[in-house]
Amino acid sequence: MPSPEPPMLVNCVAYQNGKKLADIPVEEIGRYVSRPECFVWVALKDPEPAELLAMQQEFHLHELAVEDAQHGHQRPKLEEYGDSLFFVLHTVELERGAISLGEVDVFVGANYVLSVRSRARLGFADVRARCEREPDLLKHGSGFVLYALMDAIVDRYFPVVEEIESELERVEQQIFAGAPVRASVEALYGLKQKLTALQHATRPMLEATGKLFGARVPSVCSRTQEYYRDVYDHLQRINQSIDSLREMVNTATSVNLSLISLQENETTKRLAAYAALVAVPTLVAGLYGMNFEQMPELHWELGYPITVFAMVAIDVYLFFRFRRAGWL
Repeated sequence: MPSPEPPMLVNCVAYQNGKKLADIPVEEIGRYVSRPECFVWVALKDPEPAELLAMQQEFHLHELAVEDAQHGHQRPKLEEYGDSLFFVLHTVELERGAISLGEVDVFVGANYVLSVRSRARLGFADVRARCEREPDLLKHGSGFVLYALMDAIVDRYFPVVEEIESELERVEQQIFAGAPVRASVEALYGLKQKLTALQHATRPMLEATGKLFGARVPSVCSRTQEYYRDVYDHLQRINQSIDSLREMVNTATSVNLSLISLQENETTKRLAAYAALVAVPTLVAGLYGMNFEQMPELHWELGYPITVFAMVAIDVYLFFRFRRAGWL
C-alpha cells in the first residue's frame, strides 16, 4: 500500500488521449511518463527543497530551473532547457484592499506538467476541471495545460484592474468633495504602488508569451499557438489599462495639487481682505493717537462720532467690494 502523499502535493494525475487515467502516487510517475501517448500533471504548493528534488529526479528537470523554483521571487520569464520549458508567472490577489503577490513556476515537457505554487491563496482546481471537461483540447497534451494555467492567471488580473479603477473613481470623488489633502495624496500614492506591482507581474509576462506563437516556438507549444496568441491579446489589454490608469493617477495628483494651490490662493485673498478691513480703523485710530495738540478735530463737538462713522462707512464699503470680487 503506497504511503500517503505529503501535504505539499495537491494533485498527481495521469492523462491519455485527453482523458484522465487515474490519480497516481509519486512513485509511479516514471512509469506513466515513459509512455509516449501519456502525460502526467502534478501540482505542488509551497514545497520543501527535498520535495522539489524528488520531482527533479522523476521528471529529469534542469538544475538551474529547480534552483530558481526553490529560491522563488523570480521575475516573470520563460526559459528553454532542451525540449522542456520553465515558466515563471506571478499571481496578483486583493486581500482587504491590499495587493498580495504570489508565484507559480511551471515545468513543461512533452509528457509532463509540474506546477509549483508559492505564496498564492487561490489554487487551480477549476483549471484542471475545465481541462478534463474538454478532452478534445486536452489531447494537445502539456502545451494546452500550460495555456490553461496562463489563461487562468491572466484572467485573475482583470478583477484587480477593475477594483483599482473603482478605487480611483472613489478617490477622485473625495478630492472634489473637499476631502483632507493628506488622505487624498496617500490614497493616490497607494494606487500608484498597486499599479506598479501589477505592471511588474504583467509586462515581463507579455514578452515571454510572445515567444510561444509565431515563426519559431517550442515543440511542446507547436499545436496550441492560437491559444497563446489569445493570452497575449489579454495581456496587451491589461497593460494598456495599467498605462491608462497610471496616467489618470498622475492627472488626479496634478489636479489635487492644483486644488491645493487654489485653496491657498483663496485663503490668501481672505486674509488680505480682512487685513484691509482692520487697517482702515487702525490707521485712523493711530492718527488720532499721536500726541499732538494742534489738531483742530480735537475741539469739534461731533469729531468723535464723525470719525467712528467714517471708519465704519469705509469698512462697509470695502467689505461689499471684497464680497463682490469673491474675496470674502
